[in-house]
Amino acid sequence: MTTRRIGLVALHVFKESVRDRVLYAIGGFAVLLVAASIVIGQLTAGQDVKIIKDLGLATIEMAGVLMTIFIGVGLVSREIERRSIYGLLAKPLPRWEFVVGKYLGLLLTIFVNVSAMTGALFLMLLWAQFTSPDNVRASWDAPAADPRLLVAMLLIFTELALLTAIAVFFSTFSSSGLWSVVFTLGIFIAGLVSPDLRNFGGIVEASQLVVRAVAVIGWILPSFAAFSDRKDDFVHGIAVPPGYVLQTMLYAATYIAVAIGAATAVFSRREFK
Repeated sequence: MTTRRIGLVALHVFKESVRDRVLYAIGGFAVLLVAASIVIGQLTAGQDVKIIKDLGLATIEMAGVLMTIFIGVGLVSREIERRSIYGLLAKPLPRWEFVVGKYLGLLLTIFVNVSAMTGALFLMLLWAQFTSPDNVRASWDAPAADPRLLVAMLLIFTELALLTAIAVFFSTFSSSGLWSVVFTLGIFIAGLVSPDLRNFGGIVEASQLVVRAVAVIGWILPSFAAFSDRKDDFVHGIAVPPGYVLQTMLYAATYIAVAIGAATAVFSRREFK
């Protein structure tokens, strides 16, 4: 059964990722956040919660990006190095199921890590809320443990789901883990500045041919900036329109479908010797 086979592949990837000790990133995040929060609480006057939120969101995002890139790009190359890919392909497992299972397994790993880091962040915010004086809490724009931060986490996870799809694509395209890291990281960095590329003509004076070429590249690249543009709103307790969140998630879903479809097409035609 297709669903069962995909689930088994996904579960295998999740267990393998746990053995790679990626969950230690959660402990590192918690230590960093606690240490930074203590220092910030001593140096700021009433602004510590905003800084903790900002620092927490940024840390979760970057930790997720690093985990996605360094785990995702090795999904296929590790199988080739171990020569386990031949045994897998010899089984009644269609290649598209193998790719989709790998993607879902990595997505489950990222979800568990982001959820744990989110829990650590909310614990620290609750601690700040219960230990802060009434006059300090009154100066905050929003409660320390603001539930709207969960929407920010949803956008971060959606961003990581998109980056995961890109990492899987390059993993199926290249046997070299190093080149896959370079390509995936390059796409992510370029995607952060894609809005500037789209508006290249308004920033830099250049020929129309260059402006249009850069703008086309900017529209083709996934706009990772869209997932963090409203981060300040979440930090300051400003409501983000549900339409923006839904539109951003649909935007990511479209790119994910294209990336996984391309990964499946490439992997289905790839020869292993």
